[in-house]
Order: sequence, then C-alpha cells, then structure tokens
Amino acid sequence: MSDTEAREPAGAETMPQTEAGDQPTTDTAEDRSARVAETLNRLEEEGEVAADYLEELLDIADLDGDIDIDVENGRASVSVIAEGQAERDLRRLVGQRGEVLDALQDLTRLAVQSRTGDRSRLMLDIAGHRAHQKLRLREVGARACQEVKDSGESVRMDPMSAFERKVIHDVVAEKGLVSESEGEDPQRRVVIFPAAG
Repeated sequence: MSDTEAREPAGAETMPQTEAGDQPTTDTAEDRSARVAETLNRLEEEGEVAADYLEELLDIADLDGDIDIDVENGRASVSVIAEGQAERDLRRLVGQRGEVLDALQDLTRLAVQSRTGDRSRLMLDIAGHRAHQKLRLREVGARACQEVKDSGESVRMDPMSAFERKVIHDVVAEKGLVSESEGEDPQRRVVIFPAAG
C-alpha cells in the first residue's frame, strides 16, 4: 500500500468514465448508498475471513484471545485481545518492535486475498500494540506539526513503517499542514511542510 493511497480522504469517489459522445451517468443518493453498503459488506467479510484464519493460528500456537472485528477508515480492522497472563502470552505475536505483528498482518491479508480474490488493506492489532503505538505517534506528529508552524520550516521525521507513516499523515492533515513520504523502505520517512498560502 502506498502512502498516497493511505491519505485519500474517506469516501473519495471517482466519477464514472464515459466514452466520447456518451452522457455522464447521474450518481443518485441511492447509488451512493448502495456502494457504501456493498463496501461495508466486503470489509466485514474480510474481517470474518481474517478472524477464522487467526482463530486457527491461536489454536495452533495454544494461545487464548478474543477477536474483535471492526471497520475503520475504509478498511477492515481486526484485534486480538486478552487479559492478564493471556495478554502477556499474546505479546509474543507482536515482537520487540512489532515485526512479528507486521508479518502476521501480511499473512492474514494473504489469507483474506486467497479467499476473496481481492487485495486486502486489513489492519491487525494484537494485545493493543497498535492502539498504544497510534496514541504515541499522534503525540509525536502533533509536536512535529507545532514545530513546523512555529519555525515555518519543513521537518523530516525519522524512518517509519507504513503504519507509522499513515498515522503521521493523518495527524498532519488534521493540523492543516502538508506531508509526503520520501525515500525507500526501510528508510522511508515523512516530511511535514508548512501550509501553502
């Protein structure tokens, strides 16, 4: 997934293409509502497929956890949660810096794709790792945005994963600034620019 894809506004729609001489199709509220419902159904199906895959994985690993399925920001979101010792055990599926979680997310996306035939942008969280990371990154992004506003100069962030860059891009957009990613993984980073105007 590119960061450009990640930064498209929710609900952004493309106009139907027409051939020369064709009349443009009128997009009714009913048509838009049907597309939204279809997308929601597809994302819920992704979540269900992912949950089945993860339940099998937890059984094989002899780990306990509850699976929560949601739809957030135009993508399926699946969380594996537990309490007490079960949560500490689940953290083995996260890794020291989230590398195991990233690998499991990729495998889960592949499992969804093999079942549905469609590329998945599903987000996976285990033991609240991404939720906690997202809060921390939002604070980092907000501080960087304030630095850009105070100095009027652009700020280059440290290299980040695609998930981390997406969080920063979202914060930057909320603060009314502009950002882009530069470089190649694993050194890809976000650059925040002052607002144009």
